[in-house]
Amino acid sequence: MSENKRLKSYDDLPLVLDVADIRRIMGISRVSAYELVHTPGFPAFRSGRLIKISKKAFFDWMAKGTETVPGSDK
Repeated sequence: MSENKRLKSYDDLPLVLDVADIRRIMGISRVSAYELVHTPGFPAFRSGRLIKISKKAFFDWMAKGTETVPGSDK
């Protein structure tokens, strides 16, 4: 997905997301996005050296929520 493309709806997203897409969707930094995709339970997979995330799995993960937030002791 192009860095400059504006996300207007769920349907605008590709079926398979990358770390840059996760950054834009969540409004987080590059470092935070990489920390997130390496969090146990996050639905990421590798395609060679690339980290990919199924759009459906990502939004299911977000809807489910998590019990702990990485880097948070609260």
